[in-house]
Amino acid sequence: MLEKFVVRGRNRLRGEVNISGAKNAAVAIIPATILSDGVCTIENIPNINDVTLIARILKEMGADVSMVDKTTMKIDSNGISSPVATCESVKRIRASSYLLGALLGKFHKAKVLSPGGCNFGVRPIDQHLKAFSSLGAKCKVESGVIDIKAEKLIGSSVYMDTVSVGATINALLASVKAEGTTVIENAAKEPHIVDLANFLNSMGADIMGAGTDSIKIKGVKKLGGTTYSIIPDQIEAGTYMVASAITSGDVLIKNVIPKHLESITAKLEEIGAEVTVFSEAVRVKASNVLKKCTIKTMAHPGFPTDMQPQFASLLSVSDGTSIITEGVWENRFKYVEELNKMGANISVEGKVAVIEGTAGKSLIGAPVKAIDLRAGAALILAALTCEGKTTIDNIEQIERGYEDIVFKLSSLGGDIKKVFVPGDESLDLELAL
Repeated sequence: MLEKFVVRGRNRLRGEVNISGAKNAAVAIIPATILSDGVCTIENIPNINDVTLIARILKEMGADVSMVDKTTMKIDSNGISSPVATCESVKRIRASSYLLGALLGKFHKAKVLSPGGCNFGVRPIDQHLKAFSSLGAKCKVESGVIDIKAEKLIGSSVYMDTVSVGATINALLASVKAEGTTVIENAAKEPHIVDLANFLNSMGADIMGAGTDSIKIKGVKKLGGTTYSIIPDQIEAGTYMVASAITSGDVLIKNVIPKHLESITAKLEEIGAEVTVFSEAVRVKASNVLKKCTIKTMAHPGFPTDMQPQFASLLSVSDGTSIITEGVWENRFKYVEELNKMGANISVEGKVAVIEGTAGKSLIGAPVKAIDLRAGAALILAALTCEGKTTIDNIEQIERGYEDIVFKLSSLGGDIKKVFVPGDESLDLELAL
């Protein structure tokens, strides 16, 4: 059986929606429990496929992983006795790369299959390996397996040639139990890096400066158990902010950290949406056709690359010519062909997309495919504005990072259903409804 989303558009979204825990924090914090000698209880866990998968990998390695309730996970990683992660599941998720730093920090060696994840450009691990080497490890990559060994880990200066979220996380994981002091320079500053550092500190680590471009880690000999609550998901919140704007809606997005949303809020206000900020919520209203704008994605605190596709959908139905420059990945516009099937007018040259807005004129429903996680969210947003029915295939990409998206959008008045159909692509989905 195939799973698809079927969306019928032209409904204004109204009401309240609660944001789940941050995907990018959860998939880093779960591997970090390998470093603990105790039991870790992680609260505000999002119920998404990527979290299920990274937890399953730890379980297959010998950890005791259980759900206390829908949003609370308990992990005892003391059953992991071998620093090897070569099961097939590793290849299905990019965050499995964090096993390298965690296993190296725990065992002084690690052997991990090259990770998977969204395919929107080359994601070299050279900065990860450079960090490990700076700490005294020897690294080699053979036949798709990353093999790292160190007699002992010694604190050192680690300079990132390019700002890399993944390499910063792995450097943190590998250095928290190293001898001496490590300083990560030109570090990434994303909220989930701060969350990981706070989690490690709650276990007894000594990390200062997370959220700045210079992070200082004083190595400790032991990390204990902890109970920790993950931050809200910045990108899920931003997606629902755009959902309200694109449908001329009025939505209160709850359980957020507004400071994490400042770059998204600024662009929504620039194009004419009304954003009201509360202590733990934001309200987005839009009643008129929105205006054009220019966006360039950058490392935090700049405009997040993970919100780029969603804004492409929004600007496709805005007024005027907008330009989006992708400043992080070299090939993140693969989804444009799918949006153009729905009547969008987007042209791409290298890292630049030029979007001719329809000035409020409806897009047209069509069969489309989610190329990656955020591209899939962009297709749902576009479908909410369409005349007629949109069917979205490959929805497992979307469910990797959005908890209960059908329920949440439906509760706001969106017409979206998850349907199960036989594997014959030629069958009319109308039969499944």
